[in-house]
Amino acid sequence: MTASVVKNWAGEATPTEVEFSLQTARPESKGHVVWLALKRQLNNRRQGTHSTLTKAEVRGGGKKPYKQKGTGRARMGSMRTPLRRGGGVIFGPKPRDYDLAMNRKERRLALRTILQERAGDIIVVEDFIQQLEQPKTKELVLALKRWGVAPGEKVLLILESKQDTPYRSGRNVPYLRIITAQNLNVHDLLHADQIIMTAPAVALVHEIFQPKPPMLLEEVFHA
Repeated sequence: MTASVVKNWAGEATPTEVEFSLQTARPESKGHVVWLALKRQLNNRRQGTHSTLTKAEVRGGGKKPYKQKGTGRARMGSMRTPLRRGGGVIFGPKPRDYDLAMNRKERRLALRTILQERAGDIIVVEDFIQQLEQPKTKELVLALKRWGVAPGEKVLLILESKQDTPYRSGRNVPYLRIITAQNLNVHDLLHADQIIMTAPAVALVHEIFQPKPPMLLEEVFHA
């Protein structure tokens, strides 16, 4: 369990604290679970539309290039052979599906593990939608500096829900990526040098991704 102090819009620490108490994978398997989740996400991005022509698919070359004997050259029956330029490709790539399946419990376990491992590095801030009433890139950049973001760091900002003002304010910042708590993914969490979360986003992450304890029989009958 890790506690983080919540900062306000001015970058000052408030009396409020947020605790990260997410259940993680076992120490001997956490690396493998995170690796599987990252591999699945990167593989599922691939379109798999690459394709090359085999000897049977190359157009033309149906006529024998030259006679079988008497030329001193190796015998050849078609210009579509992979041994000649413009011919087919041997064992070339063909369209395929790169998608990998992974259970939802395993995916959420990987997310919880990363968040809990990086909890000490996460900056928690108050919901600043009231302070950022209009899209202002300069105001958001200054706020990142007040929150402790060092120059040159890749920043991941996690909000509770999609809000138009922060998105429009940060879409031109090259080192900033903004997502919602429901769109957490392994690649963004690992790729970012600094993670900033709003306090409502932290609560929503615990609500969505934290496994619920099993219900007692009395609770089932009364439900």
